Amino acid sequence: MVAAESFNASVYLLDRQVEAGRGDHLAVTGPAGDVTYTELATLVQAAAAGLAELGLRPEERIVLFSADRVELLAMFLAGLRMGAVPVPVSTMYLDTELAELLHDSRARLLFTSPEFADTARSALAKVSSVWTLIVTDDVPPVENAGEKPGGWCPQVTWSELIGVGTGKDSPVYDTWTESPAFWLYTSGTTGIPKAAMHRHGSVRYVAEHYGQQVLGITPDDRCFSVAKLFFAYGLGNSALFPLSVGATAVLDPVRPTPQSVATRIAEHSPTLFYGVPTFYAAVLAADLPADTFAGVRLATSAGEALPTELYRRFTSKFGVDILDGIGSTEALHIFLSNYPGQVRPGTTGRAVPGYDLRLVDDEGKVVPPGTPGNLQIRGGSLTTGYWCRTETTRNAFVGEWMRTGDTYVQDEEGYYVCLGRSNDMIKAGGIWVSPAEVEACLLKHPSVAQAAVVAVPDEAGLDKPVACVVPAPGQTIDPDALIEACRAELAAFKRPRTILEFSTLPTTATGKLRRFAVRDEALLRLSPPAS
Repeated sequence: MVAAESFNASVYLLDRQVEAGRGDHLAVTGPAGDVTYTELATLVQAAAAGLAELGLRPEERIVLFSADRVELLAMFLAGLRMGAVPVPVSTMYLDTELAELLHDSRARLLFTSPEFADTARSALAKVSSVWTLIVTDDVPPVENAGEKPGGWCPQVTWSELIGVGTGKDSPVYDTWTESPAFWLYTSGTTGIPKAAMHRHGSVRYVAEHYGQQVLGITPDDRCFSVAKLFFAYGLGNSALFPLSVGATAVLDPVRPTPQSVATRIAEHSPTLFYGVPTFYAAVLAADLPADTFAGVRLATSAGEALPTELYRRFTSKFGVDILDGIGSTEALHIFLSNYPGQVRPGTTGRAVPGYDLRLVDDEGKVVPPGTPGNLQIRGGSLTTGYWCRTETTRNAFVGEWMRTGDTYVQDEEGYYVCLGRSNDMIKAGGIWVSPAEVEACLLKHPSVAQAAVVAVPDEAGLDKPVACVVPAPGQTIDPDALIEACRAELAAFKRPRTILEFSTLPTTATGKLRRFAVRDEALLRLSPPAS
């Protein structure tokens, strides 16, 4: 039996650039300052050795719950280097939601930054698997990180971690392309968070197929992403793509606003800008100067379909083309995209090199061009499956093909047009929202007898969750009170933007909710009156 060829994604992204003579080139820039490839490599080696000293072993998990900053990137790369499994998770989660992921992943370590330290400590109090909390140096010290099942969880600062690891032997763990590399949690098509497991080889696959063959990224590029590193989209934009060619990532720890993004663009001159439709709409509404994106050579959009009018308004004002595409956490990044100089507004483009796409009917038969079908994909970056979700994994795949849950139609020239989801899940701001989860929260309120959450497009044509509720007998609906109740239990992106009161909700003869009819009524009520 021939041994598999060694391949480590951290070495591919970082050590390879230093060995190629690009050690003095900027790997990261942003509000916190500049870091070269040599400096980043030194941090990663020390962090990997420090993690080993803390007891983290290959293939054990470390959850990363942090703002975008050099320490987060270094922790991700250090985990890959030592053969552990870094798990970046959404910083929008509440403590109860984070605790569920810590328990599900059986993580041994948790890393966080000051913005989310309180949430992290509160989550630690609810789980017993995490040994140590690692914090950035600007997290205020506490006597103990927090009491939890099994005792106190010690806190280690970033400087302490690096200090422990500096000078220690930090060998690269013997991984290969098929070795487990990292996990990314997704609600996918069920609303229940599950970890999509990715391999070391998938990093090179997405970097060399989408990053190089679609974006044409070079060492001279600077990458700035609205999507953060915990998203699959943001991870590729701000880490995998720039580091794979020796380019520079612009990392910004704050939540992006049109004004903050304009400031970062002016300060750091990115050439590649990665956004989502919701943010492009916000930029237009902010009425930024027409030269805001003057130095950007190309922009991308993903997360949800980019409305044609939004594309035209942005490109006509700022003079920058947008490549709309679609990817998924399971595929790691974009597999269907428009191409530079070949953009067809209103479409999601054509297959990215290295990926095969097909549209099938409900019986699994391939449909001809012009006929709507369920989109399935195959390619070298697909997840190996969901952690501890055997049945879900089996349902997601048809042999080597993966069901995306999207309905598309393809024209004769190979361009794909999105027709929506194949189920009831809502994609708001590029993030999956489970109607069932929001409905369950609403039904806890004593004034609510029934609830249905549907997607209704806003003035920019982007889907937002809207709650349609039936009051309980003798009760009245207070929209503000219901939204406040959701605020206490749900992350911001899940909360309904509007509450509509119904006397009854439409159902089928068998009592099943006619969700499309609810959506039609909500659309009717929220549409502006005809002049």
